[in-house]
Amino acid sequence: MFLRSHLRDGGRVPASVQPYFFLSYAHTPRFGPGGPDPDMWVERLFRDLCNHIMALTDLPAGSEAGFMDREIRSGEGWSERLGAALATCRVFVPLFSPRYFASEMCGKEWFAFAQRAIQHGAASNQRAEAIVPALWVPVPPSQLPGPAERLQFNHNTFGERYVTDGLYGLIKLRGYAEQYEQAVYELARRIVRVAETVRLDPVRPLDYRLVPSAFGPAGGRHAGAPGGGPARTLHVTVAAASRHDLPEGRSPEYYGESALEWNPYHPVSRMPIAYVAEDLVKNLNYQTTMSSFDDEAGHFDSKQPPTRPEILIVDRWAVEDEQRRQRLAAFDQEHRPWINVVVPWNRYDHQSRAKEAELARRLEETLPVKMSQGRAACRAAANGVANMETLGQILPQVVEAAAQQFLRHAQVYLPAGNTHTERPRLLGPMGMSGPPVPPPAPFPPTVQRGHDGNDGFDGFGGATDSDDSTDTDRGDADDSES
Repeated sequence: MFLRSHLRDGGRVPASVQPYFFLSYAHTPRFGPGGPDPDMWVERLFRDLCNHIMALTDLPAGSEAGFMDREIRSGEGWSERLGAALATCRVFVPLFSPRYFASEMCGKEWFAFAQRAIQHGAASNQRAEAIVPALWVPVPPSQLPGPAERLQFNHNTFGERYVTDGLYGLIKLRGYAEQYEQAVYELARRIVRVAETVRLDPVRPLDYRLVPSAFGPAGGRHAGAPGGGPARTLHVTVAAASRHDLPEGRSPEYYGESALEWNPYHPVSRMPIAYVAEDLVKNLNYQTTMSSFDDEAGHFDSKQPPTRPEILIVDRWAVEDEQRRQRLAAFDQEHRPWINVVVPWNRYDHQSRAKEAELARRLEETLPVKMSQGRAACRAAANGVANMETLGQILPQVVEAAAQQFLRHAQVYLPAGNTHTERPRLLGPMGMSGPPVPPPAPFPPTVQRGHDGNDGFDGFGGATDSDDSTDTDRGDADDSES
């Protein structure tokens, strides 16, 4: 209760109630009724790590050396307690295993912590490497999702048997007791070293139930990729000026040598918005590319099927340049629902605040279609994202909407040869009589389909909004402190 009230009220969280690490693991189902709890071995690892960390640090008695979900007491809010621990822990320790990367819950935990590290990195202009992975069951590198594959971590320092058998193998086999102790001790040392070096600030907890998985949509993890599937890609385009072609009187402190160096949240953020967005999108298990709108203008062709979903990040000041405004207006007239618009807006930028109404009106007149189409989250993102925290919350929804539209409009590739194959028939009494069953119609006649062929079912397994929604309800993406 003390911890949650401090986070809710924006107060400083004492170091003594910040867990040194959060142990993220996939629950192993019990085999057979009345069998032993398979997660008891994870709990033993957790206790051993906590004992080492207490010995390696000056944490006072009663401090939280670590957190795992078995620590949640009966009657305590499960999602709230997890959210609070992820918002305050110093290091995130995922236990790698095939089951781990198939778990949506583990992906949510990873996303929540990594988003916090991204915000810390934006504020310091230095990426915060506060994830310390541990091998529970070894996973081939080719089966790691993108966020795990990108970690720069050398497991060999924990011992040869650790690399080949993982902590589960070491803890289960008595002959490897010494190797287990070595690996756990080295892991504890690494946790302490990272915690003391990075020093992540606590943040307000996310609603754990609503965050996406860092491993991609359930049932469709591409990664780098489990099962060998192709990696998902997304393109980020920035429509902004450089410091060399600013509107008259506009302060250059928010701009750099190119549009990709635009930093709307200066001075809170020291990292350009394009690179913050890139990190956030990669945390959703995408590979990313980036470009300036000025370089891309003229290369859009709505008659060609899309090759990837895209996000267009727009500076409202960009429409002060008439040529750029005309190119944006031409872009808006093209039918490309797989490209969503995000408009960062810093209300502590006094020049922007003074001209907010005028700039917002001009952008709406320039991009009337993009400003009003799609889901509520997309419309809110197009009408102004007030700070870094809100950007981290809304961008995953905008990316998901763009990805779904991409799946609807992308070119369909038929199997090699494109030859008709007769449907297989049963042999024997149930399949001997009658002619072959004709192939079914392309779509069930009872399904009402929209003009774009959408039957109301998205590519990730859920109902969706129409891609051409003309709902013009406005809703700035903001937080309570604005």
